[in-house]
Amino acid sequence: MQPTPTRKTLGAFAGVFTPTLLTILGVIMYLRLPWVIGNGGLLGGLLVIGLALGITTATGLALSSIATNTRLGAGGPYAIISRSLGLEVGGSVGVPLFVSQALAVAMYIFGFREGWLWIFPDHPALLVDLLTFALVFGIAYVSAEFAFKIQYVIMGVIALSIVLILGSDKGWSGGQDILLWSDWRGAPETGFAGTNFWQVFAVFFPAATGIMAGANMSGDLTNPRRAIPWGTLGAIAVSTVVYVLLAIWCARAGTAEELTSSYTFLIDQSLWGPGVLAGLLGATLSSALSSLVGAPRILVALVKDEVVPDFGRISKLSDKGEPRRALIASALLVLAALLLRDLNAIAPLLSMFFLIAYCVINLVVLVESSLGLQSYRPTLSLPRVVPLLGAIGCIFAMFIVNPTVSLIAVGVVGGLYAMILRRGVGASDDSRSGVFSAVAEWAAAKATEFEAVNPRAWKPNLLVPVRDTADVRGAFQLLQELVRPEGSIKLLGVAADSDVLDVSSRMAALTREFRKRRVFTTWSVLDSTDRVSGIVAGLQALRSAFFRPNVLFVEVGPEQDDADLVRLWAESRRLHVGLALLADHPKAGLGKRSILHLWIPAPLLREPVPTALTAGGMHLAVLTALRLQRSWGAQLRIYGLIDEAAHHDAAREWLRDLADRARFPKGIALEVLQGSLEEALTRAPQSDLDLLALPPVADPAFVRQTVVLSRSACLFLGDSGQESALA
Repeated sequence: MQPTPTRKTLGAFAGVFTPTLLTILGVIMYLRLPWVIGNGGLLGGLLVIGLALGITTATGLALSSIATNTRLGAGGPYAIISRSLGLEVGGSVGVPLFVSQALAVAMYIFGFREGWLWIFPDHPALLVDLLTFALVFGIAYVSAEFAFKIQYVIMGVIALSIVLILGSDKGWSGGQDILLWSDWRGAPETGFAGTNFWQVFAVFFPAATGIMAGANMSGDLTNPRRAIPWGTLGAIAVSTVVYVLLAIWCARAGTAEELTSSYTFLIDQSLWGPGVLAGLLGATLSSALSSLVGAPRILVALVKDEVVPDFGRISKLSDKGEPRRALIASALLVLAALLLRDLNAIAPLLSMFFLIAYCVINLVVLVESSLGLQSYRPTLSLPRVVPLLGAIGCIFAMFIVNPTVSLIAVGVVGGLYAMILRRGVGASDDSRSGVFSAVAEWAAAKATEFEAVNPRAWKPNLLVPVRDTADVRGAFQLLQELVRPEGSIKLLGVAADSDVLDVSSRMAALTREFRKRRVFTTWSVLDSTDRVSGIVAGLQALRSAFFRPNVLFVEVGPEQDDADLVRLWAESRRLHVGLALLADHPKAGLGKRSILHLWIPAPLLREPVPTALTAGGMHLAVLTALRLQRSWGAQLRIYGLIDEAAHHDAAREWLRDLADRARFPKGIALEVLQGSLEEALTRAPQSDLDLLALPPVADPAFVRQTVVLSRSACLFLGDSGQESALA
């Protein structure tokens, strides 16, 4: 049974503006803003505030832009990231984001408790925590709509507290000169040993976070496209005005010593201290409520996308569309954190996870806007510099606040990404294919500007003709070993008109099997009754493709017509395509895949190595031998043939020169044998696969005879002219 859809009942003001504003106007505003101004003065303090709010403003604009470009479901930032960059990236960011959101509830409750105990010092701390948690959980359990109605009351209390502060003539009487710049005195706990701009910034920056509080409710919003931009940007604008006004008031209300010596300066100098203290308690309570309402919605989205297992059907919604099972799961995590009694060790890590999410949101907008995708049509369009600055700012803030914890957070996200990628997740309608296509098109356009072929960039792109997909099964593993990790396979089906549909379905299935094994594979089917004509037509049609095949792979079986083989041999040379003929042994097959032989004819050993390899068409044979030796972990023996015993030392020196120029790995055996190829094949130890260069004149009889003489499978290879074993 599908979960009941969430009832979309929240608008921009209730669902986004209120929770976002109340999260930004939090504890740091009440307890640390005077300290910031006391350390930096008005100008230094405004610079700290401006930099912090500038980073989050850029992120808020990026969030708003992407929200106007897509129909967001539940999950907020996780939904945005996963729809753009895929479930793997979304999950690796979304899982720690959910955990951070839940654990943040415990930290806000701890903050509420500190304020409460300042009024009632005799109350048991654990009891205050548990009762506060019970209150927050009870409100959230009723409904998100009820929780945000409660926040209206809290917003009224916070607004009153700000009025009580700004209404005090302490900051407007004119008796105190404005503190424009201070000497970065430090903090009371360090004996005012001094500080600097960046340390003060690190203390203040968490106040500017929390801009996702409204976006977390994306699944409950009646119109996310409108609500998220208006609510988020409106909350940032109002909070900026409040911070600037309070900064000016602080600069006029106290000296540097007064502002930095007491963290309760705003409470002490206001018109009515208890009213400001109520605002402080309300801010912590509101932040805890927003986090506890948002966390289960991220969890439900993660479960629905199969990123997180659905234990106990936690993704099931109530009749009113409330994620109560996920809320209970989140609450258990919060309760465990409360019982630990101290989250100071991991608190910085939680902030880093939020910043990583903000950074990725900026990157989503930057990537999609830079690639000119047709699907990227936000109604709120931004210059690319905005998300660029937002992403840089988030990374900058992470490593300024705590570089060690930032590296740990990045490592956690990277580990989760690898784990989710390995486990696999369901398909999603993300825009990665469009992104990758745009990047590929850009790369192709740039690559075609350079017409010369670079042998160092050569990789095997095989064209594999297929009449019956069952024929490919025998060579399935070998094809993988020939192209991995950077090569590709193009399956070309050749079928009569009546068989095209059947062959197409089987080709698609075979392609999926290759792709599961991380082999880049595509397929196409030609309607042709003549197999060779179809293959030649395919080669000709694909010559202009960017990822064009450079090696034609053909199996030589008992049913292979020699005339067809001769035609393919000739056409591959005419079209400058490499040719690989696999003649399998009827009994041994590829054996144990442990021994490889590469044969070099006697005439080539009389020429310098570069000349010999080109003249003998040996480049592809050498490259293939090295690829298979690495892939199989096999023993590779290279046999150089000589006509007379007197040539033995020169032949061995030639082989050493080849090994040096081609950079053979250690352990490859270099052998010299006297006699013809036919004689040497019968005398040499049996291998699992013999590799030979194709003779210049097509000779199917030679191919079949070699298999008999060698008593093993043989792979005959002809160069296209683009390879170089010495590059």
